[in-house]
Amino acid sequence: MTELGGNFNNDATVIVHDSAEDLASAAVGDFVRRAEEAIGERGRFVVALAGGSTPIATYELLAKDARDSVDWGRVHVFFGDERTVPPDSEDSNFKMANDALLSHVSPASVHRMRGELDPARAAEEYERELSEFFGGERPVFDLIHLGIGDDGHTASLFPNTDALDVSDRLAVENRVEKLDTTRLTLTKETINAARAVVFLVAGEGKAGALKEILKSDADPHEFPSKLIRPAGGPVWMLDRAAASKLEAG
Repeated sequence: MTELGGNFNNDATVIVHDSAEDLASAAVGDFVRRAEEAIGERGRFVVALAGGSTPIATYELLAKDARDSVDWGRVHVFFGDERTVPPDSEDSNFKMANDALLSHVSPASVHRMRGELDPARAAEEYERELSEFFGGERPVFDLIHLGIGDDGHTASLFPNTDALDVSDRLAVENRVEKLDTTRLTLTKETINAARAVVFLVAGEGKAGALKEILKSDADPHEFPSKLIRPAGGPVWMLDRAAASKLEAG
């Protein structure tokens, strides 16, 4: 494990692990530590899980090795984004997380985005659910996991889409023309209010986007991950392949 020095955008902390396996193991340790701290201080741990392929290894390892290390009865699970598909679809972020982790532990509650509904209605329902859970106050997650795409998107905040400029919503439907689909996503405002935002990124295919996100002055509308600016800065947990262009300078 190496923490990279240098000036990164958004006061980011960048930690590089030798392999994707080491990254997953470190992410499990980080999850357990943050859960213990949140439960000790506030009596609960509220987390938003990520979709995509990289988090699968972390969630599987959590289910295997950390079932007894987390007080799951005090863990409340939300999601950063979802595809507009039913929860049993192979494309569903909920299904991925449920198969890898949630079905093996017993969280206090699981709040999935209802991708099977009309997207506008689903986004409104998720906003209402968030508002009710957080007592009408702005949601403050203890931890939000994110990944990135090779185009620099995160959650379902895709380049040059309408959701990037939304500042008065908790969650929205977001039309993604290049994929000919609509996604559901937390807004940048909701993500940035979290106590901790941790990106999990593996693979050489992400290296170019990472350099643009963390080192360049590129327009955030072109690389939406640059819009993620929580207090104290986001934490980026990378494997060596993803970090290759950062380490090369």
